[in-house]
Amino acid sequence: MWSRLRDRGPSRTAFTGAASVTASTRLSSPVPRSPSFDRTAAFFDVDNTLMRGASLYYFARGLAARKLFTTRDLIRFGWGQLVFRFSGAEQRHHINEACETALAFVAGRKVSDLVALCEEIYDETVADRIWEGARRLVYRHLNAGQRVWLVTATPVELADIIKRRLGLTGALGTVAESVNGVYTGRLVGDLLHGAAKAEAVRKLAKLEGLDLAQCTAYSDSYNDLPLLSLVGHPNAVNPDDALHRHAQAHGWPVHDFRRHRTALTVGLPSAMAGALAGGALVGLLRNRRRG
Repeated sequence: MWSRLRDRGPSRTAFTGAASVTASTRLSSPVPRSPSFDRTAAFFDVDNTLMRGASLYYFARGLAARKLFTTRDLIRFGWGQLVFRFSGAEQRHHINEACETALAFVAGRKVSDLVALCEEIYDETVADRIWEGARRLVYRHLNAGQRVWLVTATPVELADIIKRRLGLTGALGTVAESVNGVYTGRLVGDLLHGAAKAEAVRKLAKLEGLDLAQCTAYSDSYNDLPLLSLVGHPNAVNPDDALHRHAQAHGWPVHDFRRHRTALTVGLPSAMAGALAGGALVGLLRNRRRG
């Protein structure tokens, strides 16, 4: 299928305070594009929507496998991230802490080095965790000649890797500041979470000439209600309880790619390793602050 896709070349625009747009637009040449399709797009959340679990933790697990922090750190600081992974609730303070620790970890590192490392980790760990049902939804939009964007709190570099591997149009993600190709340890703007996702998509729609009433969005989290309510065709994917109730009440399509509603606990050993890795980053940050 992807052999038919044509790369029109990369471009990159930064949305101040919200997200980075990475657009390496890929069009399916045999599919005719009508003017209406030119104004439509589909927006996908990443964690537990496009893929099983949290992308940042799987990348953190890959870093742990490369011995960038110790087993003692993993055990000591893993519990909080483990609770976050399996509580079924996406809480702001957990996300802030994960982001803060990631920023501390990358400060002073070259962007190119980290991206190359994460490319390896994607191939080893993340690729097999893309939901097959979500992949079919993505292909449906691409084959209809529509643009497909990721919209996620995940660092934009990670989102961009997923975007490129799947042949999507672009990615909106949290932006870590870099100067001369080196991370500073600070954010550009805020986390791309909750209402910030909707604001970033509004700006993208204006830039790209999209008609949001014709666009589609997919998410698993009630926190993404501002984004889902922004488009004409909202969809719940593997939804948390609050979003599931809201979707049913409003007649939104619900896609559940888990075998059971309790399937978040499936694959506990591998997900736990990722959670522990994320927790280790918390520990590293705290140790640096005490030092």
